[in-house]
Amino acid sequence: MGFLIYPLLPPRSGGIPFLCLASGMLRGKEGAETYSPMDIAKLVSEFSGFVWSLPLIVLLFGTHLFLTIRTGFIQRHLVRAIKISFSHSKEGEGDVSQFGALMTALAATIGTGNIIGVAGAVATGGPGAVLWMWLTGVFGMATKYSEAVLAVKYRVKMPDGTMAGGPMYVLEHGLGMKWLGVLFAIFTAIAAFGIGNMAQANSIVELLMEHIKPESETTLRWASGGVMAVLTAATILGGVQSISKVCGYLVPIMAVLYVLGCVLILIKNFTLLPQAFADIWNGAFSGQAAIGGFVGATLKQVAQAGIARGLFSNESGLGSAPIVAAAAQTRNPVRQALVSSTGTFWDTVVICLMTGLVIVSSGHWKDGVAKGVLTSRAFEELHTIGPIFLLVGLATFVFSTILGWSYYGEKAVEYLFGQKAVLPYRWLWVVVVLVGAVQPAAIVWDFSDAANGLMALPNLISLICLSGVIVAETRAHKSEFKGKD
Repeated sequence: MGFLIYPLLPPRSGGIPFLCLASGMLRGKEGAETYSPMDIAKLVSEFSGFVWSLPLIVLLFGTHLFLTIRTGFIQRHLVRAIKISFSHSKEGEGDVSQFGALMTALAATIGTGNIIGVAGAVATGGPGAVLWMWLTGVFGMATKYSEAVLAVKYRVKMPDGTMAGGPMYVLEHGLGMKWLGVLFAIFTAIAAFGIGNMAQANSIVELLMEHIKPESETTLRWASGGVMAVLTAATILGGVQSISKVCGYLVPIMAVLYVLGCVLILIKNFTLLPQAFADIWNGAFSGQAAIGGFVGATLKQVAQAGIARGLFSNESGLGSAPIVAAAAQTRNPVRQALVSSTGTFWDTVVICLMTGLVIVSSGHWKDGVAKGVLTSRAFEELHTIGPIFLLVGLATFVFSTILGWSYYGEKAVEYLFGQKAVLPYRWLWVVVVLVGAVQPAAIVWDFSDAANGLMALPNLISLICLSGVIVAETRAHKSEFKGKD
């Protein structure tokens, strides 16, 4: 974590700071004062709060609403989109099937944001944050659709015959703003280490410590991090085909198992659900905490918590999913865009909502329980089997997200430095999995939120400026909405 923050920190005594990985601290030469982990955590937290201030929240949610209107409420074609998404059709150029592209994108999006992220939103903003997360997902489907339309339209073929695309290519070829494409690629390469790597590895370790309670925390961190690093290396070194193949098997199984666990808890808490819905609805607009140890939140804080975690979960507007959508074998941009939009539906509209209902109906959020264990407490409602569902669900979510985001990061690096940089990046990715497992949780999550916000800005600009192209492509391929294959 420190090596990513290092360039941002000035020396306290005029010296040049250098990273001391062994101690996890930054020290200045010639007797300069030490940056403690607490100092770094505070700086990262403040920067994250600055990035996720009101302007970005308005821009993100406003873009969701704007594109929903511009696309004629594309969400109404959800059933058709789901039908296409289960097709293994390989029409047109591309590296993976439409189903493979969706599974890779879902692998990257269905992760800790669906479990720990929802808990964080409730712990920070109260039950009302769940509704804001859900609305971000509903309207975010139009943004995810629009991202994929542009990604496929402006994708390019690389010298080795593979396809490359995403906001960096859209900004360069669609808007003629290569400098902004470079900026997006830089933010993506950095953000990948946060949302797609360290935050994931860190979450599974924190949950393991909660349930196993090891004698040596350090040993567990290094051991679990090492296992994740080895499994990651075994998969990502084979490229996007290997990643999509593993995700194609892993994602459906992990999603079904986790949803089953949520359903069992909701059945058990059936009589509490009306009050849970009321808490979510009232909290979303009153901006007030209900009872217990939760600190009162303003309406702005509730919305901020829900929207920020919603983006962390479904990535609509972030610009990540269109990178893999551009690799899909599809006959036109609209067909793949419909498939991509279903990712946001499954991720946030279904899975995040279920997690939110489980957490709120359990009532533990009223007791001031820390976000890191809030979901864990809720799953303990099922006694022995509950923690098993949660551990298996989170472990598979984490691993799949690490795989999906490794592809996003490497395509950003490929855009910046060429194909020669891809293999070194993959090895670096494996090492950072281990680093993330041994880092403090607060720093990892705050850094991930900040990096996501910076990554979203250039992408949102391209979506707004090229909304006319999105509308034109939608009209040109309107036959895709009629169910004719």
